[in-house]
Amino acid sequence: MTYEAVLFDLDNTLYPYAPCNEAGKRAALDALRERGYDLDRAAFDDLYARGRREAKRETRTTAASHDRHVYFKRGLSLYADAPDSASALAAGDAYWDGYLDAMSLCDGVEAVFDALDAAGTDVAVVTNHTTRVQLRKLTRLGVGDRIDLLVTSEEVGREKPSALPFTTALAELDRRPSEVLAVGDNVETDVVGANALGIDSALFVADGDAPAEADLTARQRSDHRLDAFADLTEVAT
Repeated sequence: MTYEAVLFDLDNTLYPYAPCNEAGKRAALDALRERGYDLDRAAFDDLYARGRREAKRETRTTAASHDRHVYFKRGLSLYADAPDSASALAAGDAYWDGYLDAMSLCDGVEAVFDALDAAGTDVAVVTNHTTRVQLRKLTRLGVGDRIDLLVTSEEVGREKPSALPFTTALAELDRRPSEVLAVGDNVETDVVGANALGIDSALFVADGDAPAEADLTARQRSDHRLDAFADLTEVAT
């Protein structure tokens, strides 16, 4: 089937997430050590996990739940039993600088974008995160000028699988659900969200972490499963 538009997830779909997250954590740890914190990696991981847990608990379902500056603000306050705004800022900035330096596109993304462009297919990114960070990622990956539309959960006030990020993209692109394919790596956010609106979905499973089809409910099953990003060319065009 030929689609008029493809709505891509960003994180762990257009690029691998894990190595970037690891690079960001290493950079943040170095920044905290430079500011006098005597942390080994285990202590840092605990600080980060505690800050993340606190942030997720209070900001769940909002874009702020992804904000690393919030993680470090909360984590440092718990670790030191006192706020340290300057160190939270330094750690958050260092995290994203290290993260971005480690980014690279998944194999096949550029070829797929070329095929979609040749077919006249609109390309959108619909993502759960803050807008500034996602803009930085697209710029770092060198695909910002290949995206017709970016919709972030921060902009619309709801996180996928809420319908709002998807319906916002449909309205901006002037497309019906039947004309669109949603592509992502997460069953609960990308597939469930798309399926609820009657949008065809494709689950990118290259990292091997996706559950088996037999373990999924009907609402969790995608229309397509992609073992390699390049497989999308045949699906979408």
